Amino acid sequence: MRFLDKVVFITGAARGIGKSFAAAFAKEGCRVVIADINFDQAKSTAHQIGPNALALEMDVTKQESIDQAVNTAVDQLGGVDILINNAAIFTAAPITEIKREDYQQVFDINVSGTLFTLQAVAKKMIERGKGGKIINMASQAGRRGESFVAVYCATKAAVISLTQSAGLNLIKHKINVNAISPGVVDGEHWDGVDAFFAKYEEKPLGQKKKEVSEGVPYGRMGLPSDLVGMAMFLASEESNYVVAQTYNVDGGQWMS
Repeated sequence: MRFLDKVVFITGAARGIGKSFAAAFAKEGCRVVIADINFDQAKSTAHQIGPNALALEMDVTKQESIDQAVNTAVDQLGGVDILINNAAIFTAAPITEIKREDYQQVFDINVSGTLFTLQAVAKKMIERGKGGKIINMASQAGRRGESFVAVYCATKAAVISLTQSAGLNLIKHKINVNAISPGVVDGEHWDGVDAFFAKYEEKPLGQKKKEVSEGVPYGRMGLPSDLVGMAMFLASEESNYVVAQTYNVDGGQWMS
């Protein structure tokens, strides 16, 4: 097993992409921290994965909650070897209809949550002196603008930039910081995304999802499992010389 006795801390891991990562790393011998604001769902996911999974309640918008979850993981498991910053939310609106409170919430979760969770875990990695791997979840939306998705696109562009800066700053401690940039990934969240576009592009429900699926060169939307291989690579020793990079895993939608 590639990650026997390693500890991976995954935010937003109760469902979707985070849950897929958690199950995959557990199969490779990792002890997995399921950190999520939905504690009941986190406990359910941990139960499904098995005894190597620990569920922790964590709100990435609150520093006290971040610190408590990270400290608990370190105290109970001895340290954190791998962090995956996965917690995020989506929003969409025309520029003239963006509300300040929506903007603030999305930036608090997608950007501040990523930065301050990264910071808390990096401090523990530095204290431990064994280095580590940090993987941030960006998006192809961070590579370009989209007419109705200004705020979300901006947050993911910020994640790419933070990955570059943190990667350059932390590699001296043997902490590799990199990111994954997924394309359109199918899952329950896409019901909400599709509803946004149905509203603002005046499309029937399901139409936007059909369009984006057909637009992927690979021939279909991505699945959470499609992202596992890149996460495994970036968490492994095979990526030791990879620093501050963001990798597209999107079926050929974006080339950079």
